[in-house]
Amino acid sequence: MSAQPSPSIVVFDVNETLLDIDTLSPLFIRLFGDELMLREWFAQLVLYSQTMTLSGLYTPFGELGVGALQMTADIHQVTLTDDDITELKTLMGKMPAHPDVIPALTKLRDAGFRLATLTNSASSTSPTPLEKAGISQFFEQQFSIEAVGKFKPAPETYQMVAKEMSVETSELCLIASHLWDAIGAQAAGCQGAFLKRPYNAMLPASNVPTPNFMASDLVTLAEQIILKQN
Repeated sequence: MSAQPSPSIVVFDVNETLLDIDTLSPLFIRLFGDELMLREWFAQLVLYSQTMTLSGLYTPFGELGVGALQMTADIHQVTLTDDDITELKTLMGKMPAHPDVIPALTKLRDAGFRLATLTNSASSTSPTPLEKAGISQFFEQQFSIEAVGKFKPAPETYQMVAKEMSVETSELCLIASHLWDAIGAQAAGCQGAFLKRPYNAMLPASNVPTPNFMASDLVTLAEQIILKQN
């Protein structure tokens, strides 16, 4: 564990960390005959969102998601219809929360932490995905990277949260199920908490920062953060 002081604000990544993207699996099974194609598509989406930012360009995450689905279909010689794209958008807009989310959020809130979210997804009108999942009431603020036009892990995304919440980045702890997100947060001066959900693992390589907190379920991760506070 790091010697940094306890964070005052816990910031959550949304897709896969809070919301269950595996509920998109039926679409990928129907289109490609393999539920693991969901992971190939999601990896392409993350890759090209970061590529756009590194190239000084910006396209909303939802549009990149549709484009990544079309690209994946082209690679595997699958023909997409407008209904397929509509289904992707619909499913992405109503992903449920993982079972460990509400218990973990409740623990953190009751322990006095301020809670927020930071997502690559564009902001949306009510009911938002977090409202549909029944968890929006836990969060003081919900941030989208669209305000800075750069995708995580660009430092400007985490710095935006600190600025809007009137704290230093050192007072933030980002919880994410993607190690690259935790790495970005730590590089920007935040603390990083890595949630090792399925299909996510540590990267054993030099100069990769070790997360301040790490667990395979959100309740245990919350308890680690609370314990450091005491």
